[in-house]
Amino acid sequence: MTTPSVLFVCVHNAGRSQMAAGWLRHLAGDSVEVRSAGSVPGDRVNPAAIEAMAEVGIDISDQRPKVLTTDAVESSDVVITMGCGDVCPVFPGKRYLDWELEDPAGKGVESVRPIRDEIERRIRNLLSELPPAR
Repeated sequence: MTTPSVLFVCVHNAGRSQMAAGWLRHLAGDSVEVRSAGSVPGDRVNPAAIEAMAEVGIDISDQRPKVLTTDAVESSDVVITMGCGDVCPVFPGKRYLDWELEDPAGKGVESVRPIRDEIERRIRNLLSELPPAR
């Protein structure tokens, strides 16, 4: 059985990519393998992102920023960068998307909510396009 896998990438892997991974895990369950990483990972997930996600019943407080590796890209079917100009290794046969999203770094939860909601909308669209696990 092959499960589709999605990798979310942003510079610090502390806000957008963590919220996107949280949404995908929440909405897809075990039907999609979810990864996230950053080119220069921060030391912790953005507290405003944790709070914004908790408001919709998704706990990302146990997540830690991870460094982007070539292996993570190579073993993912879909690689989504988050408008941060990150350079990802490119492999044939992968689907690459760039989502222009405002950076939640340094913003309060009021400013992070619209980013969270936009990410949810994009995740729901992505789910409708992913191949089912086979």
